[in-house]
Amino acid sequence: MFGDGEDDEQLRASWHQFCDQLKRAGDLVFCDTAPKNPVARATGMRQLARNISLALQFELENCDPEFPELLHYFDPLRKQGGDNTDALYLGGPVNGRDTYRIHGHRGNAAYFAVTLLENGNTPWGGRVVGTLIDDQLQVAEDGSFELIISPDEHSGNWIRSTPGTYRITFRQFFADWENEQPMVAVIEREGSVKPPEPLTAKQLDRGLQGAAHWIQWSVEYWADMLDKWQARPNEFISYAELESNNIDFTPGGAPLISYWKLPEGEVMLIRVTPPRASYWAVEFGSYWWETMDYRYRLCSLNQHHAELESDGGLLVVVSHEDPGLPNWLDPSGHDEGYVTFRWIGADEYPRPSVEQFPADQLEARLPQNVRRITPDARAEQLRRRRLGVIRRFGV
Repeated sequence: MFGDGEDDEQLRASWHQFCDQLKRAGDLVFCDTAPKNPVARATGMRQLARNISLALQFELENCDPEFPELLHYFDPLRKQGGDNTDALYLGGPVNGRDTYRIHGHRGNAAYFAVTLLENGNTPWGGRVVGTLIDDQLQVAEDGSFELIISPDEHSGNWIRSTPGTYRITFRQFFADWENEQPMVAVIEREGSVKPPEPLTAKQLDRGLQGAAHWIQWSVEYWADMLDKWQARPNEFISYAELESNNIDFTPGGAPLISYWKLPEGEVMLIRVTPPRASYWAVEFGSYWWETMDYRYRLCSLNQHHAELESDGGLLVVVSHEDPGLPNWLDPSGHDEGYVTFRWIGADEYPRPSVEQFPADQLEARLPQNVRRITPDARAEQLRRRRLGVIRRFGV
């Protein structure tokens, strides 16, 4: 019973404090700038609940740089921070003293990047101290690779760590969801022989309070960030144009982000000619900077999935009802959120244009020979998306 153990008082106090902090975090859903839409309110609260597991992963379960594991950050059921619908994010804790060996098979995702970063004043760290992008990572003919993270120089694939280094992140962006293969790799710290020490009440307390803090901090941080775009709707602006904080960014091209508000009975047309690029994508999400349910909703495009017009232009339609056009972004019950265009390895970085008007004017504003899609083709499009997600995440 309670009191039989020497740490019972601390354990109970830690748990109560953790739960109390989570209760207070729920008030974020009702902040002044949050949408009043019932779907937005429900998904905001769900995002807090979903990210409890991610916070515990970061602050309690996989926070020791002496015993790191490469674990995934986001999936269809756990996401935030403008997650890329095409992505598989993996990472783990490291420090600036030890030598780490990461080895395995690279896979063949359309875009592949490694970032090593320091801690900082955002929920996702601070300054990026080293990167390897795509072909910068040397890969053997059989697809295998080895990467060293250390303060001392090594031959081959190597990123120099700094005293402030605290995490490594792998980003894989898949264009062809059904055929591109993810990386399979492990991380090992040089000199690691003994297992971790048994968990103590003090460690548990630190992890629980850190997790509760991270949940509120991260969700609030992204909502506050998106408020900056909300002040300039239908305008595509890069992160660096509105924010100076260093963060674990995607190297190779700055994403262009726009805030949208779409009442029932209106549609948006977004036009741009995609540049020549090693990878490009269109991402679509809610006020909470969380993508829609990409297993079952059309809420993204990329160089493989999108259908271009005969002149090479991309015509994207945002509407609450299916317009029968291939490049549709489905608001999924939301009436505001963000849309991101990401050009990576591009020869230019065009900013899309946006038109918003009553839905009954859509046909008159479309090109004469615009591409169409049948209901059967739409159903097949959705079916194949879900199969691609299962292939990527194994669930």
